[in-house]
Parts: sequence; C-alpha cells; structure tokens
Amino acid sequence: MHEMGIVIHLAKTLDDLAKENSITKIGSVTLSVGEVSGIVTDLFTDAWRYFTKDHPILQGSELELEVIPGITYCDNCHKTYKTVAYGRTCPYCGSGETWLVQGNECIIKQIEAET
Repeated sequence: MHEMGIVIHLAKTLDDLAKENSITKIGSVTLSVGEVSGIVTDLFTDAWRYFTKDHPILQGSELELEVIPGITYCDNCHKTYKTVAYGRTCPYCGSGETWLVQGNECIIKQIEAET
C-alpha cells in the first residue's frame, strides 16, 4: 500500500511547514488528488487516520480530499475528454496522440492550523 508512504511524505512536508511558520497544531488538511494519480482515496484516508494517532502535530486532524478529474488532450483533433471514460484513445477521432492535461496531481490545497 503506497498510500502510507504518501501520508508519511505529506506529514514530513507539514512538519517542515509547521517549523517555518511556528505552527503548533494542524487541525485540518485539504488535498486535491488527481483522479488518475493512483491514490486510492479510501486507503489514503485510513492510512492518514492510523498515522496521525501517533504524530503529535497531526493528532486529531481532519483530512479532506478533493478529486481533480482526469482530462486528456488530443494533439490530432485538439479536443479534450474525460480520461477515465476513454483512456489514451481519443473518443472524437480515434487518435492515440494524446496527453494528460490534469488528474495526476496531489496538491496541498489548504491547511487549518494554530500558532
């Protein structure tokens, strides 16, 4: 389960941010997670709950996940489409000359904290 590894990396990032900004407690974290990022949101939430029990600055913190839809662009017909529904093949022209525009991200969007 790579979700735990991502949670640990996120916690390190939040620890660094807390030190830089004299934050003593993080109450909530909102993450924007790409639909095709490979992160299983249910497993990620479970890993977060497990990890934060023993991580003082994050104890009791809430996690909110916002999903960024996967959108793919076709170089052939210059249209965008939903990645999950159609994969790498453009539904408009059948081309495989496509690339992911969005949906692979994992971004810290917002943190509520105490100083």
